[in-house]
Amino acid sequence: MNKINLLLADDHAVVRAGLRALLEAEPDIRVVGEANDGQEAIARAEELRPDIVLLDISMPGMSGLEAAKEIKKAHSRMKILILTMHEDKAYLDECLRAGASGYVVKKAADTELVAAIRAVHRGETPIYPALADVLVDEYLAHHPLPHKQPGGHSLLTDRELEVLRLVAQGYANREIADILYLSPKTVENHRARIMQKLNLRTRADLVRYALREGLLKMEE
Repeated sequence: MNKINLLLADDHAVVRAGLRALLEAEPDIRVVGEANDGQEAIARAEELRPDIVLLDISMPGMSGLEAAKEIKKAHSRMKILILTMHEDKAYLDECLRAGASGYVVKKAADTELVAAIRAVHRGETPIYPALADVLVDEYLAHHPLPHKQPGGHSLLTDRELEVLRLVAQGYANREIADILYLSPKTVENHRARIMQKLNLRTRADLVRYALREGLLKMEE
């Protein structure tokens, strides 16, 4: 199995030890090194070339945000995942601007961190659910839902409706395939037909459509 090589940066040794134990219990994750501040994180990233750097946002000297910017500048393909105690959209905005691929709140680390690491490695952008809701609300406020189209989702088969709901909830094609006992290729074909039938071009269009039609409740 190809493991996800990860560099762990946090200024608290006890926290690092706990996170390391949590992550190394997973068969597909390898902690290749640790750092206790932003400057050391940059040096270790250069030395170890991990797939993902897990950065605490608040560290003495150079912060995780500053380190993230420097690491991305030197290694554009290296992924950054921010771990923080702050549930604040302002911090999320700064992290995304710094080049981070995801944002996990420390209080949820035991349940969400491993999934977030895997998601980042797949090229996705995991965000703590409470903050994701804020982003969706803000997006919809600036991008009003389009007028209802004749025909609507009555054009879709039952299976296509299932796929539509799962895509709108943020599931990747492979995850949808596992849920519905289909192949990823079949899911991809369903998704293409949905977009064609509803005259949608992007995933954001699809999410907005699902919200407007009552197919996706915000609490989902």
